[in-house]
Amino acid sequence: MLARVLSSAVIGIDAYLVEVEVDIAAGLPSFTTVGLPETAVKESRERVKAAITNSGYSFPDDRITVNLAPAGIKKEGTGFDLPIAMGILAATQIIPQHRVDKFLILGELSLDGRVKPVQGALPMAISAAEAGYRGIIVPAENRREAAVVDGISVYPSRTLAEAVDFLRGFATIQPEKTDIDELFSRPDGSDVDFSEVMGQEHVKRAMEVAAAGGHNLLMIGPPGSGKTMLARRLPGILPPLTFEEAIETTKIFSVVGMLEKDQALVTRRPFRSPHHTISDAGLIGGGHIPRPGEVSLAHNGVLFLDELAEYKKHVLEVLRQPLEDHRVTISRAASTITYPSRFMLIAAMNPCPCGYLSDPAHPCHCTRHQIHRYRSRISGPLLDRIDIHMEVPTVPYRDLMRHSPAESSEQIRRRVTAARKRQQKRFGRSKIFCNAQMNNRQIKAYCRLDQASDRLLETAVDKIGLSARAYNRIIKIARTIADLVSADRITADHISEAIQYRSLDRKRMP
Repeated sequence: MLARVLSSAVIGIDAYLVEVEVDIAAGLPSFTTVGLPETAVKESRERVKAAITNSGYSFPDDRITVNLAPAGIKKEGTGFDLPIAMGILAATQIIPQHRVDKFLILGELSLDGRVKPVQGALPMAISAAEAGYRGIIVPAENRREAAVVDGISVYPSRTLAEAVDFLRGFATIQPEKTDIDELFSRPDGSDVDFSEVMGQEHVKRAMEVAAAGGHNLLMIGPPGSGKTMLARRLPGILPPLTFEEAIETTKIFSVVGMLEKDQALVTRRPFRSPHHTISDAGLIGGGHIPRPGEVSLAHNGVLFLDELAEYKKHVLEVLRQPLEDHRVTISRAASTITYPSRFMLIAAMNPCPCGYLSDPAHPCHCTRHQIHRYRSRISGPLLDRIDIHMEVPTVPYRDLMRHSPAESSEQIRRRVTAARKRQQKRFGRSKIFCNAQMNNRQIKAYCRLDQASDRLLETAVDKIGLSARAYNRIIKIARTIADLVSADRITADHISEAIQYRSLDRKRMP
């Protein structure tokens, strides 16, 4: 007997349909899986056999052949357990084939028949909806993430027996419902706020500009000046995630199995802070079975690199492509996978190896050669891709003891959101979402300078010796500063403030 069950697998963060064909023929007992299965898929035969037997069904003592089509793509993961079991039960006529044809099925089986969660349920549910299927049977723990997909019914199953009874018509399973509006209306639960940061008003202003335009930012200052404290509060002033951004972000977290239990959707912008000992594969992604790295896990959010100069130089250099292209391409002999990586880079570093260069309270004992070698760990091309460079001095005692509350994250966020809305209206249906992503053509169209602004920028360029990329960065920052005050044109004041955010360039002035 031959049976067919539809399932799904993931390549990158997108899913594709897999047809599980099960053929049971007379012959010596055997169980063969074909269609380029990797080790976890091959091992499913033991889990499936034990689960079927322990659920009270008879396992056929015949020759069983399972084909996973398309056969030319390598199949990974444990999500084929449940569809293979359903195929065997359909081939032995325990389950009617016409009922199986209506659903996409996925799930891992334990030996006692429990259905365990799988990675990538969200993109699989999206692929099922796009293929026009009536419903999808998923593990109970994946039900909420799959239910955010419109146009398909999601049936959670806790055991193999429950799924079999449902397909035989002996039991009903209520489809899962998810209220998207309710998910986005929940408080973010963050216990950090900009109102807790005393002093550093110029740095908070720079972070507001960075958030409003999606600009990358580097903070340079001595230990204890508040760099990490400021960075951790940045997500609180970013605009809320749109539904489309939430789906993109959730797909990445779903594929790597990082969604919390019963979490339906990632509704808060990610904040990733990898340790400086991370490898290039951990940062960008890769491995024998390619997985997203930190730059993709920070998609639509913030990637914070603390102690930037302590990262291995070759690790930092691999950031250059995703900072420009907003995606990462990982090539292997069998396939090439692309992951999205549109993130804000926030970095922090000390001004010198000891950390106290230019600090009036602590003497610096570093030599010029030590300082040069320390700073040269960050290459010029990487620095050019960071729009804003800010010095973060030690906070004076009078600011620490100030009792009046500082401006809250919510107040700053309202201005940032208004500026982003101006940018969305300006860029229309293009693939540009914020000022930091403008190309040369868009800079010429939307960032025209008046005579005073042009003279000021020309003077700054002549004195500092900016690269063409740094010149464009200043114009983009000025456009964002203008958006924060709802100004249609860039003025000399906006250019002047933007130049102040290139502190490393100013240090090269004669």
